[in-house]
Amino acid sequence: MIEVGQYGAFGVNCVGMARDPFPLSFSAQEAAGCWQLRAAAVRAVEVADLLTGATANDTVVVVDLATNSFLDEKYRQLPLARIAAAQGVEPVVHPRGEWAAGASGLGEEFLVLRKRELGGFLGDDWAPYELGLVDLPAPPGAEELDQLALAVGTASSDEPLLPQLPLSQWYFSGHDDCYLWLETRNAALPSLLLARLLALAAGAALLAETGAEPVRVPEPEPSLAAALLAENPHWVGAVGEVTAEAVRVDLVPSKRPWRLGERVPEAAGRYARLGRPDGGWTLGQGAPAAAA
Repeated sequence: MIEVGQYGAFGVNCVGMARDPFPLSFSAQEAAGCWQLRAAAVRAVEVADLLTGATANDTVVVVDLATNSFLDEKYRQLPLARIAAAQGVEPVVHPRGEWAAGASGLGEEFLVLRKRELGGFLGDDWAPYELGLVDLPAPPGAEELDQLALAVGTASSDEPLLPQLPLSQWYFSGHDDCYLWLETRNAALPSLLLARLLALAAGAALLAETGAEPVRVPEPEPSLAAALLAENPHWVGAVGEVTAEAVRVDLVPSKRPWRLGERVPEAAGRYARLGRPDGGWTLGQGAPAAAA
């Protein structure tokens, strides 16, 4: 069961001047012994518990962070230590080496957290428009941070990063607190993340309908999401009918990851249905029988 509030990614983001609802998009592919995942719309805080699950390392390093939520009197971003303190977290802060200045995906400082602190650090009351995270088995020293900076700063957009980080279980990159790029060694995470996305989309629809906040929404079983991914690695979707009996998320298989500006196909190939009030999820083919 998850909670969806007014600042959820599907509620905050929209598409175009008409402010159309933001589509659900999800892609998963396996490469070099890890999974590469793309997803939208999702905030980092909405998946922090999935990132720091049982298979994750105990340390999380914030390698990049940019936000307009914490600014000084001259409208400059506050240092990471002050942002962390405002969130009730006491991290260790390391300066980035000058040799890495200007490298893509790296901020001026590294923030080292315990994985149990990640959810509290991200919180629900602020938003990073750029965020890079990676896990490690233990707090890194200066040499390990240089190696991490070299791997992240020289990474190619079309090659996986995790093979360059043998001690890490996952690497997360978020943009506009809406678009997610995740590399993981955990083969269960693709299904867990897609299931979370379906619940977040349904929760945003229920919140829009009722106005009550927050809305508690059950997540689909991972096996439901796994069935979708077994059929196709790329999916685009949108909330369909919302009735007293159910919330329906219509899903369309795609040949490649969805991109902003592309239209969402209207003919659903699949649908995921959240029953009300029982909270059970089912997967159906094409148009649901109730709408036939």
